[in-house]
Amino acid sequence: MATVPASLNPSFLVPKAANRISAFSLPKPFLNLPHSSSSSSSLCQLRRRRLAPTLLASSVKDHLGRLCKTWSDVTSLNHWVVRDYCRLVSSVNALEPQIKRLSDEQLTAKTEEFRRRLSQGETLGDIQAEAFAVVREAARRKLGMRHFDVQIIGGAVLHDGSIAEMKTGEGKTLVSTLAAYLNALSGEGVHVVTVNDYLAQRDAEWMGLVHRFLGLSVGLIQRGMRAEERRFNYSCDITYTNNSELGFDYLRDNLAGSSGQLVMRWPKPFHFGIVDEVDSVLIDEGRNPLLISGQASEDAARYPVAAKVADLLVQGLHYKVELKDNSVELTEEGIALAEMALETEDLWDENDPWARFVMNALKAKEFYRRDVQYIVRDGKALIINEVLLTYCQYGYCEGSAVKVQLTGRIEEKRRWSEGIHQAVEAKEGLKIQADSVIVAQITYQSLFKLYPKLSGMTGTAKTEEKEFLKMFQVPVIEVPTNLPNIRKDLPIQAFATARGKWEHVRQEVAYMFRQGRPVLVGTTSVENSELLSDLLKEWNIPHNVLNARPKYAAREAEIVAQAGQKYGITISTNMAGRGTDIILGGNPKMLAKEILEDSLLSSLTREAPDVEVDDKELSQKVLKKIEVGSAATALLAKAALMAKYVCKSEGKSWTYEKAKVLISEAVELSQSMNLEEIEKLASEESEMYPLGPTIALAYLSVLKDCEVHCYYEGAEVKRLGGLHVIGTSLHESRRIDNQLRGRAGRQGDPGSTRFMVSLQDEMFQKFNLDTEWAVRLISKITNDEDLPIEGEAVVKQLLALQINVEKFFFGIRKSLVEFDEVLEVQRKHVYDLRQLILTGDSESCSQHILQYMQAVVDETVCANVDPLMHPRRWNLAKLLKEFISIAGKLLNGLTEYALLESLGQLHDVSSIDVNDFYLPNLPKPPNSFRGIRRKSSSLKRWLAICSDDLIMNGRYRATVNLLRKYLGDVLIASYLNVIQESGYDDASVKEIERAVLVKTLDCFWRDHLINMNRLSSAVNVRSFGHRNPLEEYKIDGCRFFISMLSATRRLTVESLLQYWSSPVESQELSVS
Repeated sequence: MATVPASLNPSFLVPKAANRISAFSLPKPFLNLPHSSSSSSSLCQLRRRRLAPTLLASSVKDHLGRLCKTWSDVTSLNHWVVRDYCRLVSSVNALEPQIKRLSDEQLTAKTEEFRRRLSQGETLGDIQAEAFAVVREAARRKLGMRHFDVQIIGGAVLHDGSIAEMKTGEGKTLVSTLAAYLNALSGEGVHVVTVNDYLAQRDAEWMGLVHRFLGLSVGLIQRGMRAEERRFNYSCDITYTNNSELGFDYLRDNLAGSSGQLVMRWPKPFHFGIVDEVDSVLIDEGRNPLLISGQASEDAARYPVAAKVADLLVQGLHYKVELKDNSVELTEEGIALAEMALETEDLWDENDPWARFVMNALKAKEFYRRDVQYIVRDGKALIINEVLLTYCQYGYCEGSAVKVQLTGRIEEKRRWSEGIHQAVEAKEGLKIQADSVIVAQITYQSLFKLYPKLSGMTGTAKTEEKEFLKMFQVPVIEVPTNLPNIRKDLPIQAFATARGKWEHVRQEVAYMFRQGRPVLVGTTSVENSELLSDLLKEWNIPHNVLNARPKYAAREAEIVAQAGQKYGITISTNMAGRGTDIILGGNPKMLAKEILEDSLLSSLTREAPDVEVDDKELSQKVLKKIEVGSAATALLAKAALMAKYVCKSEGKSWTYEKAKVLISEAVELSQSMNLEEIEKLASEESEMYPLGPTIALAYLSVLKDCEVHCYYEGAEVKRLGGLHVIGTSLHESRRIDNQLRGRAGRQGDPGSTRFMVSLQDEMFQKFNLDTEWAVRLISKITNDEDLPIEGEAVVKQLLALQINVEKFFFGIRKSLVEFDEVLEVQRKHVYDLRQLILTGDSESCSQHILQYMQAVVDETVCANVDPLMHPRRWNLAKLLKEFISIAGKLLNGLTEYALLESLGQLHDVSSIDVNDFYLPNLPKPPNSFRGIRRKSSSLKRWLAICSDDLIMNGRYRATVNLLRKYLGDVLIASYLNVIQESGYDDASVKEIERAVLVKTLDCFWRDHLINMNRLSSAVNVRSFGHRNPLEEYKIDGCRFFISMLSATRRLTVESLLQYWSSPVESQELSVS
């Protein structure tokens, strides 16, 4: 039995006496009531008299609260929506006995039956109830888990393209199998999107057992996979991936040079998506763009210089800081000092630009803190997963960022853009990685809008329902819990100082530790988690820390497995997306795997883990030792002995990581096969020792002992009150706070939560929130500023401040969405065009070329003629010059006078032969429009010229159209003629045309992205002239896009004509 260390003296739990008794008092755990045997009877009577009215009032208040809640439930739309889904649940339950009687083969055959019925005209709605019943039975047989009725409701919500809000521990992962299976029956592919590789792999292996049993193929996308593997996995019926891999695959496919390089299902890569932790992906990371960079620039040497200049500048004197939007502004003194230090006359000189580097250096100095936003490891600055929003009043502002949420994970492949990361590297004295050019970008919000049907799961989305409806037209449905939620959310405590807050956090942790209750403390940064860890070490309180540091992150699974054990104290950065519930009494599967690793790793490998382990001994002191039975001990000894023998006799040697993988594979084997099959594998005589099956048998035996241990310890923890969660700061969103609260009280377990905030917390400082009322209140109640205040008035005021912050961030996201919609439309047009070129047949590619040629002619003609005026008033000299610059020698020798005379004769012509038309006295186009297909194409082109609105109505409109027709015929016919004379076969010609089309489009699209990013920053200045930056961005962005498409068409035509005019000299064109 674990004991409490003697160094924990209960005297520290007694607070200083308050000067005044008031409603704002310390929580009950910190009150020590006097005890006296002589007066115990009278005290009890007195207590009863005093407490009777209080208890009566409390009882009435509880009844009124429950009544109000019931009434609000009945009157809410969500109540009636859920009630409607109950009819589906009844249908599924009615089918369950019938489905249970089916054999495994008959159950699997249901998939083909459903597909056949769909092909015969039935809809997914017609087979939904039966399909859900089939999945429920398959999960019961393969996973030992049966979907609860509320999980059936959750699956129906997902199928209907809505967001299912399900509390922590309600089984969202299992719920996804229902909608994924049903929508995969159409054969168009389903994506289940998680927040990281670990969860994607876990869900694919775990839930994949159900889908594979039912005859569906399951794919998994992981970082580092080759293109062939990705292509295969995307072609599966159901594909598990994470949001960043999905986004980058989409971008890479739109940079591919040929259709053979595509990995997604084109031309329709998106069909139905289920997004896990949908609020985190679409809101917190929704504005965080995914970028693919190209060639680097040569500005790396400027960053260290700018960092030294930033060190010279003093805040308040040389520059001003705005914490609210993480921006800096140089004062006149700061500009003068920076220019003197850099020996430049103007920081904003285009030929010697220093302003951007100095501003980024100041931002790195003020806003990017080591161990908060990033850590330094192996000579690199690695980002701690922190969602950043580029921000300005109406749109993007270069380099500015607003922090939204911390998840505490390291993002090794991510870098801050706009030179911020280089500025951080310079500040830390690290090697500078040069700037890069953006060649492709997309935000998560734009990415997931590409799904015709999108759904999501999360524990906290109701507070953001309006945003989901406005931006994605996706409603949020709150799914009831399977068991009533009995968690107690204690009032928020407010402190005047951070010192007082951390001291009381330590006292509350110590009090709960003395009781034996497990505690989870949520912090907002690595820095704060280690500060609290040091405070607990001073009192010798055993605990675990879970944050981005490698020495902690490497033990994540072990730490989470222990977090629900008796006496378990865990300090963690944001727990959203950890992927593992905290089970009271401990997680038996994780604990069994941990015992397996402790027993076998020393026999499998001589390598030590390549991570620093901190205070593991301290955390293990107090946790109850799991007693493994004799059968499990014997199997562990057998597995260890076999591992040593295999290493010695067969010369095998595993690395530490490979040894862990071997154990993980054995654990997976134990889950995918029944006991008899594993025993048969272990007993078979063969040349190879059955090490894997032997380890699997040992795991199953250890697991039984762990399940018994965790069951009894879980019951003890429940008796003590369950998990206690302490939040050490309010986040910028109530939703993030609710995620932390949701860790306690899962699946009807008891639990409690308490938030402690300080008026010195970052949120209050950054947003300049008015907290004077709280300071005055504390001073009225007590002279000790380290004491907390609590009560309904305090809670309302603090939540009002938090809601103001939420509104601020919502305004940012709304504004940025409006800006991004402009680029979203342009991106869709370019990417659709690109995929049409890559995946279309050779004829469609040729049609694009011919359309480009006619469009180039039209733009040249329209820029130099006026249908209201006589041709002599037209700028024919410029028209001929531009046309000859494009077409080369096709109309050499043609003069302005000859063209004018021909157009004059044309005006008097009453009819023409479209198939054999040319301007009088001018060169006749080559006879390349032979055959029905080419004649049909020429006629369609002429009809398009006559029906378009490029030329306004006027006396000479017909003359202009005939000039467009003639010049287009000359250009196209000459092009077709020169191709025919080149001697290349059709396949080679089409390949060259496709390569030129794609490369030219990519080149101009890359430049367009740079121009649009610059425009997004520039338009904000126009607000000073009382002009709407968003409207200015739309107008100029549209103009930029039209110019980009025009330049793309012109360069494509010029490049192809140049290539075929001298193919030997232009070979580089097709391979560059």
